[in-house]
Amino acid sequence: MSDNPIQLLTTSSPGDDERLASLHATLVERASGESSLDASYRVVDSPVGPLLLAATAKGVVRVAFEVEDHDRVLESLGASVGSRILRGGTRLDALARELDDYFAGRRHAFDVSLDLRLARGFRLTVLRHLSEIPYGSTESYGEVAVASGSPRAVRAVGSACATNPLPIVVPCHRVVRSDGSLGGYLGGLPAKERLLALERAA
Repeated sequence: MSDNPIQLLTTSSPGDDERLASLHATLVERASGESSLDASYRVVDSPVGPLLLAATAKGVVRVAFEVEDHDRVLESLGASVGSRILRGGTRLDALARELDDYFAGRRHAFDVSLDLRLARGFRLTVLRHLSEIPYGSTESYGEVAVASGSPRAVRAVGSACATNPLPIVVPCHRVVRSDGSLGGYLGGLPAKERLLALERAA
């Protein structure tokens, strides 16, 4: 086989796909190891549809439902954390395993490191409280507002949940209206219903 890289890319042979995949994996690992990537990402299947997972060197920075439009999510991520974003690598292996365990009912909380740079101010305060809501339980928007130190900020709590960059991992699906109805959810109400039903059944 020729050593000409152009020919390697333009000439097809049975082993080319495997070699390119291996080369890609090597480049991703090298970039991750040298901290030259701003973020890496992958898409995983789940009972609530394909989820885009993204992580920086600090931790998981984004989880996105398909209805959020993964291409737009990546564009937004590029603007907020940096444009050097590559698919693949090992940064998201732990989260992928924990999500599998969560959906199988074997995990009630996530242990992965988080990068919360996409949330600030009161929204960040709300997100930090959401992880304190016990698995299988819910709180009203008003209760979350009180727990977050601003009892009158019920609408702001709704906004924080609607813009949560880490749904499922930071469980905004556990926040409901005071009358017990679901309220909104960035992944769609069927996804919220499924997550709550999963937790109730465990």
